[in-house]
Amino acid sequence: MSELRFDGRVVVLTGAGRGIGRAYALLLAERGAAVVVNDLGASIEGGGADTGPAAEVVGEITAAGGTATADTHDVSDEAGAAALIAGTVEALGRVDAVVNNAGIIRWAPFPDVPAEDVDAHLDVHLRASFLVTRAAWPHLAGQGYGRVVMTTSSGMLGLPMNAGYAAAKGGVLGLTRSLATAGRKVGITVNAIAPAASTRMAGGGGGPDPALMDPALVAPMAAYLAHEDCPVTGEVYTAGAGRFARIFIGSTPGWVAGAGATASLDEVAAHWDAINDENGYTVPADLVAWSRSFLDHLPPSD
Repeated sequence: MSELRFDGRVVVLTGAGRGIGRAYALLLAERGAAVVVNDLGASIEGGGADTGPAAEVVGEITAAGGTATADTHDVSDEAGAAALIAGTVEALGRVDAVVNNAGIIRWAPFPDVPAEDVDAHLDVHLRASFLVTRAAWPHLAGQGYGRVVMTTSSGMLGLPMNAGYAAAKGGVLGLTRSLATAGRKVGITVNAIAPAASTRMAGGGGGPDPALMDPALVAPMAAYLAHEDCPVTGEVYTAGAGRFARIFIGSTPGWVAGAGATASLDEVAAHWDAINDENGYTVPADLVAWSRSFLDHLPPSD
């Protein structure tokens, strides 16, 4: 098995001063990438700032013979995201991959969750991913090559106390799928990872042995999604504790009332089992593919 390398590639990573992001940076640098370690150094709730985490990771990488630079811009701010990418291109001459990993979490029950907590989650998880990717996009498209790795979460599947976090991570999924359609024409792939690891954001207690949930066990999947050999776009993968898997959105065949037919409420209820039957489900690549399948019972248009 040949070793996948990143020699000559420049990778920008947000939220890379600790935990999962640090593990990504260390692996990518070990495989030859010049990495930009972005981290505001905030608390898990998003407060404060500290230049230490990004600098420490850069120190680890350079001590091991790798190439890394630190950046502490707030990527949820439009100017900060733009400065991160501009500084990368100025210092290293290019950008080849972006890994959007920055995140926060604020636990709160619904409906008592403050609106500002939802705003904060959307800013750091969704808005920052959008802003950094948008800033990098002209450089990636201009060279006809790029890799973007978004960070979603199994938290979007539903968990008590995390409505704001789940909403933001669900938004990242939609952003991933949308940008994948735009990237196909210009050589950019956009995929997402849903990590499973023991970190400060994940909290403690009640889970598996933290040694079995090391962030380093997630890093190979993120690195592959950032590598030129990765053959997919618009997909979501989960990784952690030695397992790697695909998460996807499927659509059942459902029940067809008939082309142009007006189904009643009672008919929908009567065919509920057929509507939910998962046999023969499809996995749409995008909205066009879903529409083609969903509307295949209609007569062709003239």
